[in-house]
Amino acid sequence: TNQWFLPAVRGDIPPGCAAHGFVCDGTRILVFGGMVEYGRYSNDLYELQASRWLWKKVKPQAPSNGSPPCPRLGHSFSLYGNKCYLFGGLANESEDSNNNIPRYLNDFYELELQHGSGVVGWSIPVTKGILPSPRESHTAIVYCRKDVGSPKMYIFGGMCGCRLNDLWELDIETMTWSRPETKGTVPLPRSLHTANVIGNKMYVFGGWVPQSAGGEISAPDGEWKCTGSFSYLNLDTAEWIGLISDCQEDKSNLLPGPRAGHCAVAVGTRLYIWSGRDGYRKAWNNQVCCKDLWYLDTERPLAPSQVQLIRATTNSFQLKWDEVPTVEGYLLQLHADSPVPPVAGVPGTGIPETSVLSSQGGCSLHQSLQSLPNIPYPEMKVDHPSQTNNLIPNNVQVALSSSSKVEGKEKVAAPENKVAQETMKNHADATGFKESNAPSLLPVCTSSAQTSANVGELHDLDKKSVNPDASVSCTVSSAQTMVTQQAVKTESSSTNGAVVKDETSLTTFNSKSEAAETAYVMPSARVSTGQTNDSHSSRAPQRPPAPVKNRDRRWYDVGIFKNNSAVVSQFYLLPDETLNINSKTEGADVPDYRLLKKQDLFPGTVYRFRVAAINGCGVGPFSKISEFKTCIPGFPGAPSTVKITKSVDCIHLSWEPPASPSGNILEYSAYLAIRSTQLQENPSQLVFMRIYCGLKTSCIVTAAQLSNAHVDYTSRPAIVFRISAKNERGYGPATQVRWLQGKITVMHN
Repeated sequence: TNQWFLPAVRGDIPPGCAAHGFVCDGTRILVFGGMVEYGRYSNDLYELQASRWLWKKVKPQAPSNGSPPCPRLGHSFSLYGNKCYLFGGLANESEDSNNNIPRYLNDFYELELQHGSGVVGWSIPVTKGILPSPRESHTAIVYCRKDVGSPKMYIFGGMCGCRLNDLWELDIETMTWSRPETKGTVPLPRSLHTANVIGNKMYVFGGWVPQSAGGEISAPDGEWKCTGSFSYLNLDTAEWIGLISDCQEDKSNLLPGPRAGHCAVAVGTRLYIWSGRDGYRKAWNNQVCCKDLWYLDTERPLAPSQVQLIRATTNSFQLKWDEVPTVEGYLLQLHADSPVPPVAGVPGTGIPETSVLSSQGGCSLHQSLQSLPNIPYPEMKVDHPSQTNNLIPNNVQVALSSSSKVEGKEKVAAPENKVAQETMKNHADATGFKESNAPSLLPVCTSSAQTSANVGELHDLDKKSVNPDASVSCTVSSAQTMVTQQAVKTESSSTNGAVVKDETSLTTFNSKSEAAETAYVMPSARVSTGQTNDSHSSRAPQRPPAPVKNRDRRWYDVGIFKNNSAVVSQFYLLPDETLNINSKTEGADVPDYRLLKKQDLFPGTVYRFRVAAINGCGVGPFSKISEFKTCIPGFPGAPSTVKITKSVDCIHLSWEPPASPSGNILEYSAYLAIRSTQLQENPSQLVFMRIYCGLKTSCIVTAAQLSNAHVDYTSRPAIVFRISAKNERGYGPATQVRWLQGKITVMHN
């Protein structure tokens, strides 16, 4: 919602403080030290349980080999595993808080945490090597390389009479300090900056830097200014890369302004920057507190979960997939097994340069969640100190763009295709915060399609029942409703879905895999609301063309969706000339959604679905492929409103008759996914055992039956059930339910 709120906290509420240490461990937050009221320095430690908004003052044990940390501010406080690492800061030698006698610190402490809540105590590790010099207002991060299991803590910059730009490394396993040699241009000396790790990069933004043009370290009484410069250190190669230089002009306000004392936090692959002080010269004493929130998309989003089926009819599907954090929308595509003829004579339109937002490896910084604009700004290139041609490591130029409104008109910077963008979006202006109504940014991407499973989810409920149709796309607690999903089948034959036969008690579910799906055509321009789903953005994002290989010719756009659910009854047809694009025609025209014809879904037809998430860097990889079949007229619909009630030694499974029985219901069958050697060889192929057959709309699942259950881990751990109805023509589609297990383990004999 992009809305701030003030929680009603309780407990040992700490006094307001500045320049404190702050770590987040799951749902708890630890705050240490800082300056509190009347200029007093603190060494108190507080814990906030954010799930209950409960503060508690904690008193760690003193170290066995020394004194506990003295009161301080401007220290670093970093979390790794179950330990926090405290380094440096500024202490006051005077007992009178009004008479400040500064003492810079370089002491090092380790704080062991208890699981969930509370702490054990402080310790003073015995370290090797040369300690970093005393400092405050520095940054410290912890990084552990994936292929090398030794975590490292990196300390950068800070203040010790003058600003610093030295880099120190601590091997946490051996407790050895060292100064790594780096490549590239080291950022200017600075303090009160931020440093955050995303992937293998440490992003450094802002702070106080020397006022002098040359960037040399000034004397303690020299001139200093706030900076908006932005760099990252590749922690695997130890190379500094400059993204935004200190001297780079920003007349169009496309970038966060110069600031220091701000905060920054990484959420997934997105970096948020909030507030800070804005001042060009300390001597002016006219610093202004910033009230803006920015974010940086550092890479394209991860693939969503496989598409799940909630309900099928003869000519539509209701679908959902798990949300991907920090994305702006989703591209849903389908593949029809039956031939879908291309539409001859449908004109294609070239994408104007102003609509192209490309993502060949770059980051994307965003300001202002408003409708997608279309007036170009001049391109600005990112400073890359290690190369002379201002290219990022992939030899791809980086351009900067943003959205804003000027005199009632919208505009956007629009780098050309194959330009990695740095787009900025600002969540708020000086007068207040805005809710987003922006459509998604849709640059070109490649896809990697995989396999799927078709499942709705039910949480494990103690004597609670679930109405799976009450909610489609919400995330719920264990006492709330979840959706049910229907896996669609024919009367008695295998159709790449579950085989549900009335004459057998053991069935299998087949899910096909497609490897290394290549780039796809991405139609652009507008989509009118309500054409495919009411969650479409009213202004469709525009995307550059991509090469299409023969095997991908039958992937069609269903649409762009802001939320993680869709009702699909149609898809867009591509004209002949678009289907025949080969890999060499990257600049070929792509069709306009407004000019494309739409194809209705057919009854009794198998369709494959895949979905990709979208952020400012572009479209991410596609999900695993899911396969569903529309219903055949005359067969009964799927049972609905599945409820599961748990007892001590069994569960009670119940459901409602199909909304469209298409005749008299002769019987129902319920199935349970079970363990089998076949499943071990092919985890994507579930094996089902029939546990009930009769006219009743309920059954008991015994503990003995549950002991054979297969726990499916395709997303969250769950036991899988299927329920289907039979009329005179045969069995209709089955309702598939994933009964979420949480931390509960199914007991096996």
